[in-house]
Amino acid sequence: MFPFRSYSSNVIRAMCIDARQIVYRAALGCVVLMSPLAANAADATPPSLVPSGAQPFAVTTATGVQMYSCEFDSSHHLGWVFQHPEATLYDGAGQASIQHGAGPSWQAGDGSRIVGRMVAQAPSANPNSIPQLLLETHSTAKGSLSGVRFVQRLDTAGGVSPSEPCVREHQAGSSPYFARYIFLK
Repeated sequence: MFPFRSYSSNVIRAMCIDARQIVYRAALGCVVLMSPLAANAADATPPSLVPSGAQPFAVTTATGVQMYSCEFDSSHHLGWVFQHPEATLYDGAGQASIQHGAGPSWQAGDGSRIVGRMVAQAPSANPNSIPQLLLETHSTAKGSLSGVRFVQRLDTAGGVSPSEPCVREHQAGSSPYFARYIFLK
């Protein structure tokens, strides 16, 4: 009838304990990774990152990676060079709503797309994290994002160049990061 009838109760009990530990460890990992965001969510936004006259349109939380490439500098030394972000932005209900990529660009599910240009930056409150940014945007496709004029990247955690050594030209590297993105009209 049930495929597990042939297992002893000790085996079944051990499997249940292992499953509970996996769930516990996953939940703990989420809490540890998200704690920098939670701790800084109430921090005041640096004034240099607040555009005058703009109103919030959407507030999202992003998780993703910053992509790097191993390249020679002018002194012919290898080092990590930022290439582009790859992130998914989640709305207040926890639903994936926007993809963030090279450009930098943001694309919503309705196909609308905006591209940004950095206007200002401020250090992250979290050590070893990418800076907070204010980006001015322009629309490249009509839809829900087409009226967005600015994007703020705030409460950043992680994303700095990889800690492993850069040893081969064009070697790819990535660094996970979290951030809060606010879209302003």
